[in-house]
Amino acid sequence: MLKTDVLIIGSGIAGLFAAIKISEFANVILVTKKDKAESNTNYAQGGIASVIDKSDSFEKHINDTLIAGAGLCNSKAVELMVKEGPDRIKELMALGTQFTQKSGKLDLVREGGHSMPRIVHAKDLTGKEIERALISMTNNIKNIHVIENTLAIDLITEHNIPDLRNSPLDKRNCWGTYVLDGNQGKVVTINSKVTILATGGLGQVYQHTTNPLIATGDGFAMVYRAGARIGNMEFVQFHPTSYYEPNKNTTAGKTSFLISEAVRGFGGILRTKKGEAFMAKYDSREELAPRDIVARAIDSEIKKSGEEFVYLDITHKSKDEIIQHFPNIYQTCFNSGIDITQNFIPVVPAAHYACGGVKVNEFSQTTINGLFACGEVSMTGVHGANRLASNSLLEAIVYANRASIKIKEMLKDYDTSIPEIPHWDDSGTLSSDELVLITHSLKEAKQTMWDYVGIVRSNNRLERAQRRITNLSDEIEHLYKKTKVFNDIIELRNIISCAGMIIQSALLRKESRGLHYTIDYPNLDDKSKPKDTIIQNREL
Repeated sequence: MLKTDVLIIGSGIAGLFAAIKISEFANVILVTKKDKAESNTNYAQGGIASVIDKSDSFEKHINDTLIAGAGLCNSKAVELMVKEGPDRIKELMALGTQFTQKSGKLDLVREGGHSMPRIVHAKDLTGKEIERALISMTNNIKNIHVIENTLAIDLITEHNIPDLRNSPLDKRNCWGTYVLDGNQGKVVTINSKVTILATGGLGQVYQHTTNPLIATGDGFAMVYRAGARIGNMEFVQFHPTSYYEPNKNTTAGKTSFLISEAVRGFGGILRTKKGEAFMAKYDSREELAPRDIVARAIDSEIKKSGEEFVYLDITHKSKDEIIQHFPNIYQTCFNSGIDITQNFIPVVPAAHYACGGVKVNEFSQTTINGLFACGEVSMTGVHGANRLASNSLLEAIVYANRASIKIKEMLKDYDTSIPEIPHWDDSGTLSSDELVLITHSLKEAKQTMWDYVGIVRSNNRLERAQRRITNLSDEIEHLYKKTKVFNDIIELRNIISCAGMIIQSALLRKESRGLHYTIDYPNLDDKSKPKDTIIQNREL
């Protein structure tokens, strides 16, 4: 058993930023399932939205966020994020992040849904640059112990302890987690006074996703199994423009290359395969409309034409400017035969970001004592029914910082007695004949979610998906209980759990709003009655 003051699960921007802050007053263990640079943050191209320029204002950024959120944003949470954002940007720069500058000032660009240029970026590899700076700083802090290749299995709460298993859900505590140490191939118990989930997203639930292979919804699933409240899981953002590669096997767990929002902000035009621009038919903001509108427009054009993709065109822009602004996108497309300075880019929507998640307060506290959640796994209320472009990294650092403030308070007066934690029971075997169940179940789950719980939904599609996912869940749970745990089965269990939560939440929402569009209620977007869909596992 390992012991620490604070355990952080995940090494994206939220986890690393929280670790650096908390290391000033406590010892930290940070576990990450691959190497510490692998995260959704590392794949974030666009940037961080923040009020930097004097012609911009907090009020404008708040209003843009509320409009994108389609009536479901928590206005207090949005205000906290926007007003504290500039100071957090300065801290990132002080920690060594090299943002792109122009004439000695931060180069601010505009993206869809924003009324002003306010996106701070590092060319088209912003996330990678932030990760680099934060990892470099983390490596130099002695009381941060990073353990790589370690997958969290389950949170340790009363539900793991026989004598406490019937404790009320609203009075539960978190005392750490069981993790699978990939280096040693065994389960280790990590005991902590405070635990932070910074586990990122769940894009691998879907057949097409911009998320890395690690985005299997681990934090969402662990929290659900532990009995915390989870909200608005139906709001999965599909990025309108991922690079379309016709021969790529996405069902096997691949990642679609993201064509950044900033390309449309730069002047990119969406066209059909016949070369016709079409966004004006759907929204007066055309290519700069929020992502849900653009994704549905592309989905509509694809279904009308029977084609598998549309085009994004920036050939009318200067070649030097294109390469200067988007060197990574240019090179990646060029390597696969597309010169974006001369050719249209084939694009298709892909699962990108979860706007719902573990319900937290303004200090990132979940409904389980001692458990915090930051970043994409959390639901602060900032994003509402649709995330405004480049608000994700901003939310992560603002609420990671707020979590550190509350944790400092908690540890100062910490007097909670931690019960004896039972050892992990790793009995069980898995024959080679059963391994095929893992790969087939993964393909079936991803295909089901893509076909029936995607950009456009209906009750019939959702109910069909629910039946299939429920069957898969029962099968995998039975297999899990008789198996010595290993990465693939843990991740598959989490993916199927997240799929079930998304479907359950989608069936609860009897309207079309933001990212949840259903043909059964196409015009029932009643913004006068905002209501979150809250789910909780009560079978504990």
